[in-house]
Amino acid sequence: MAPQSEAPVAGGAVRWMPPTSLEGTWQMALDELLLDAAVAGGGATRPVLRLYRWSRPTLSLGFHQRRIEPHWWELAREGTIDLVRRPSGGRAVLHAGDLTYALVWPAPGLARLEAYHQACGWLRLAFADLGHPLSFGDRRPAPDGANCFALATAADLVHGDGSKRIGSAQLWRRGHLLQHGSIQLTPPVPLWQRLFGMPPPPLAPLPVGDDELVERLRAAGAACWGELRTLPLTGLEHQAAAERLQRYRVPPDSSSSPELSMPRAT
Repeated sequence: MAPQSEAPVAGGAVRWMPPTSLEGTWQMALDELLLDAAVAGGGATRPVLRLYRWSRPTLSLGFHQRRIEPHWWELAREGTIDLVRRPSGGRAVLHAGDLTYALVWPAPGLARLEAYHQACGWLRLAFADLGHPLSFGDRRPAPDGANCFALATAADLVHGDGSKRIGSAQLWRRGHLLQHGSIQLTPPVPLWQRLFGMPPPPLAPLPVGDDELVERLRAAGAACWGELRTLPLTGLEHQAAAERLQRYRVPPDSSSSPELSMPRAT
């Protein structure tokens, strides 16, 4: 059965930002900037939904993730990957051959798990329409697992055979939500193997190309959230994001710091 397409937020237009392909620190800076705008607006702002790609293969680390494998540093130093720190939680995610989404939801007024379920409705709707239905995982996270896609929790979306298509993570700030997610499409097997010592999830190819997938996802977003109004990045937002870039960067020469972290804005 296809998931329900009821809008969790009634009235008004949701901001849709056209897909971009940028370096990882830029993508993280933009997402947290949009969350901070919702916090500053006290819930009066509308939700923001955007899809994006990464201009280079990038390993993003969850905000609370402290386990950073030594060979990840080596891959970063040799220029194979970039390392960035996400403001959201979760485990390490390889961004190469994936499509990332970010949802900023002002004041959802929901418990964390219920927010995951409602925030993922548009994704489930889109994949059901593609003939590849998704359901939520049911496993608890392993205490020492470093790879986000090595298991599927109740925050993740999986196919009927258990293969994980979408991993999501959240950041809550003063009652407002930023939810990140990686939609795996064509994960690069050799790089995945080098990073995690295992192959990527065995995902069936989708019946549409990347551009058509974006359009399907946008249509599902409109069905679940109401009107999506295209509002690109403004000049002021670009400037504000540029001032934040350093906080998400994980420099390759910082491997001597076992407790690597980034400042948490309040």
